[in-house]
Amino acid sequence: MTGILYIVATPIGNLNDMTARAIDTLKSVGVIACEDTRTSGKLLSFFNISTPTTAYHEHNADTQTARLIERLQSGQSVALISDAGTPLISDPGYRLVKACHDESITVVPIVGACAVIGALSVAGLPSDKFSFVGFLPAKQHGRIESLKAYQDRTETLIFYEAPHRITDCLSDMADVFGGEREATLCREISKTFETIKKLPLADLLEFVKNDPNQQRGEIVLVVAGNTQKEQKADYDEWLLAIAKELPPKKASAIVADVLGIKKSEVYDRLLELQKA
Repeated sequence: MTGILYIVATPIGNLNDMTARAIDTLKSVGVIACEDTRTSGKLLSFFNISTPTTAYHEHNADTQTARLIERLQSGQSVALISDAGTPLISDPGYRLVKACHDESITVVPIVGACAVIGALSVAGLPSDKFSFVGFLPAKQHGRIESLKAYQDRTETLIFYEAPHRITDCLSDMADVFGGEREATLCREISKTFETIKKLPLADLLEFVKNDPNQQRGEIVLVVAGNTQKEQKADYDEWLLAIAKELPPKKASAIVADVLGIKKSEVYDRLLELQKA
C-alpha cells in the first residue's frame, strides 16, 4: 500500500494561523519535505514536531522527486511544506505532485494560510474573477513586456513583488496600466506591521516612495482589471471626427481626457484607423 503526499499550508506570519490538522499531519508522516530545512525547523520546533525533514527546492527537485516517490511507494507518507503559506504558490512542488498523479499516489491538501487569497479578500476589488501572476521579471524591460500582456485583461490581477523592487514595479504599472488604475498594497499580511492600502496606482507609488517602511517585507499587489476595454472599443467614430478638425495629437488628447485613458493608446489607435 502506498503512502499519501500531504500538501500542508503553514502560517505566513502569525503562528496562530497554524491549524490543528496541519500539526497532526506533520507529526504523523514519515518525513517532511521543506523548501528550507533551517527556516521550517524553527516552525516545527515551536509546535514540538520532531518528524525528520529533507530539503526539497527548485535546485534539487529532479533528484528529490524520485527519492520521495520511492518513499511513498514503499508505504511511507510524506508532507510537503514551503517556507510560509500554501506550497506550490510561487514555490517548488509541482513536479512532485505531478509525479504522484502519474504514479497513482494519493495527494491530500491540508488547507491554511495563503497570501494570494488573503490579499484578495481585503483588497476591495472584484474577486469573482482573478489571475495570479506571481513575480514579474526583475529587469525593467521584461517587467514592462509582461505587464503589457495583462494590460487589457478585465479580471483582477495579483502579483508578488520583492521589497527592493516595489517602487520600480509600481512605477511601471502606472505607466502601462495608467496611474488611475486602482490597486491595493498588501504588505506583511498577518504580521505586526501589516499594511493594507488601496489607492490609484500613481498615488500608491507616492505612498510607498514617501514611507521607507512600505519598502520592506513580503508584498502582494492586487490590481484592478481594465474596465475601460469596452469603452475604448466605442470611440473610433468620434475620434476620427475630431481628428478631421484638429491635429492628431490634440484630438487624441481630448478623447483620452474624456475617457480617462492613456493619450498614447488613443494616439496609436488613431494612427491605425487612419492607415486602414
